[in-house]
Amino acid sequence: MMPFPGGIESHSNGTLALSVVAALYYLYLLDRPASWRRTAVKTAAVGLLAVLVFLEHGPWLLTLALIACAAGDALLSRDGPRAFLGGLGAFLIGHLLYAGLFFTAGSPNLLMSEPWRLLVAGIAAVFAGFMVLKLRPALDASMRLPVTAYIAAILAMAVSALTVGGIWIAAGAVLFMASDAILATERFLLSPMSSAARIMQPAVWILYYLAQTAIVLGAVYAG
Repeated sequence: MMPFPGGIESHSNGTLALSVVAALYYLYLLDRPASWRRTAVKTAAVGLLAVLVFLEHGPWLLTLALIACAAGDALLSRDGPRAFLGGLGAFLIGHLLYAGLFFTAGSPNLLMSEPWRLLVAGIAAVFAGFMVLKLRPALDASMRLPVTAYIAAILAMAVSALTVGGIWIAAGAVLFMASDAILATERFLLSPMSSAARIMQPAVWILYYLAQTAIVLGAVYAG
């Protein structure tokens, strides 16, 4: 059974299928050196989700957020500190766009009416604070402000997602936070030669792609 009307030949189902194929192919390329093929495949996975939202006449803020994240994927697929900072900036913009979308579409009263949402929001806030305190000693002085701003942005995205009805968007936000926390741990707190780092890399990508897909499906179905 396909998620959208029609079979695999329909534009929406075909676009989602191509996105999934790109995501799986990128898992195969994870250990490969940086290359334009690796960059193209990584960018396509989320870029095609942006196309899917457009095809389904989804929220324009969601399309822009996915485009920003796809640009971040492209930058993070390259080596070097400038590419990393550029990717961080692109994802910061993406999270702010997500937060704007969710705050606009959601209702703060939902946090109070469903206690589990308030609990998750509280846990997310405590966890974000913990990550700031844990990462600061490991960061260069020039990286502390950008990383702190990024953590604040993803916290805003997660809390705003909890104001939207349904479970898909909230689940996507939680998966996004988990993916970013693992990425930060792998990049800043572990040795590159650590065996744990090799396990974390595919975990980051799997959680990240599932997060984006959950948010997209939740927003499109809600619409």
